[in-house]
Formats: sequence, C-alpha cells, structure tokens
Amino acid sequence: MKQKFDIITSTCVPLPLENVDTDQIIPARYLKATDKEAFGDKLFYDWRYDNNGEPKKDFVLNNPIYGGCILVAGKNFGSGSSREHAAWAIAGYGFRVVISSFFADIHKNNELNNFVLPVVVSEEFLAELFNTIQANPKSEVMVDLPNQRVTNLATGHSEHFEINEYKKHCLMNGLDDIDYLIDNKQLIEEWEKKNK
Repeated sequence: MKQKFDIITSTCVPLPLENVDTDQIIPARYLKATDKEAFGDKLFYDWRYDNNGEPKKDFVLNNPIYGGCILVAGKNFGSGSSREHAAWAIAGYGFRVVISSFFADIHKNNELNNFVLPVVVSEEFLAELFNTIQANPKSEVMVDLPNQRVTNLATGHSEHFEINEYKKHCLMNGLDDIDYLIDNKQLIEEWEKKNK
C-alpha cells in the first residue's frame, strides 16, 4: 500500500518551461535501470548537472530557496515518448503533485499510476502561481483531492480540477491496480459464483 492522498499543503518548485518532454524529465540513457527509487536522482539530469556531474547553480532543483512536494510546470508537460520512467523519476524525487495547464495524456496516466497527482489548471491560474512563487518562494499551495480543489494560499484564489473517479479512489486509499483487485476479492468471487 502506498501513502494515501488527502489534502497536501506545500511550498512549490517552479519550472516555467513549456513543452517539457519525457526525455528532458529522464534522459534515455538511464532507462536500463530497474529500481524505481534510483530514478529520482536522474530527474531533469541534463538540466541539473554539467558534463562533470556537478550541479548547475542556475537550475531550480539546485536552488535551496525552492522546495516542497509540488512541482509547478509550464504548459504541455510530459510530451514525447510514453516512457513510464519519467513518472518514476518525478515520484522518486519526492514530488507528490504536478500542476500544469496541460499534460500529455500518457504521461498524465503514468503519474497517476505512480501516485503522483497531475492537477490541470487554467493558464491564468498557472501564471498567478508562478508569479506568487517568484515573489515569495515560501508561499504555499493547498491541493485538496477529496474536494478536487487547488488553492493559492497567498491570494486565496482556487480552482476545481478534474480526476477520474477510479484513480481518485485509488489515490485516497493508497491502492494501486493490484491492491484494488485484492481489496475487492470478495466482490469478484461473489460475481463469479453468480455468473458461472
């Protein structure tokens, strides 16, 4: 069982870049590894580190003023190939929520399958979040999964977000697809008896 989702309140890491593809999230040369946990170290690797493996001071993940378990990303996040490793890297780094105005569909589903909540907001709300974080990196955002609302606590502005009901149930109960089936084993067995 995974960590259950309810209400998450956190500072944010801003990545105001559009069209961030999965090869930028996790470079292809790291896809041979099989341990999901190791992928967090490779998140945005080519942006985080120089050719000598030294951290680039101007990249946001290397800037100590930003932190938290919410990544705020530009429009069209997770485009490109369908590699699930990109979602592994995001989860492995410690992000629990990614906020953007648009996600590539396959990447969005991969995040959900790896207990990362993709929250789609309007471009206006996203721009406000970026402005708020830039003005004060300690500003917090509240993501309320039960009520499907995301709130900029600095301004009080909030928006409703959509999520598949099944995936919402799984996130709130810490269940992956296998856990869900096991959780409903009795109902499945009863159905099988009735429909022999």
